[in-house]
Amino acid sequence: MTAPQEWPAIPPHKTGLKGRCPRCGKGSIFQGFLKLAPQCRVCGLDFSFADPADGPAFFVMMFACVPAVLLALWIEIAFEPPTWVHLVTTLPVLLLTCIPTLRPLKGWLVSSQYFFKAEEARSVVPEQN
Repeated sequence: MTAPQEWPAIPPHKTGLKGRCPRCGKGSIFQGFLKLAPQCRVCGLDFSFADPADGPAFFVMMFACVPAVLLALWIEIAFEPPTWVHLVTTLPVLLLTCIPTLRPLKGWLVSSQYFFKAEEARSVVPEQN
């Protein structure tokens, strides 16, 4: 019987932002744009532990959408333009700041869950003697 392979601890920012497996750093964690693969094709790590939930969307809303909405408000207050101006100014800003950042943020959160061994909380029941 062979000993299990030792994997180096790779920081989440090095694997997650690139969408790479948090254990081996080589395989992709994605199957599609945002859908997680069931496992790594290189090392076989099962990604069922990963549940970033709404984390990526929250970070995108806070760091990308808020400035875009502030831009829209500034344009509206400063220039009072017709609606089509917002469609050609604010909408592209929203799309270019929100969509490309979702995948790296989701990868970073999944890699962070693996690196820090994060899992759901459980109730601890004291043993009865």
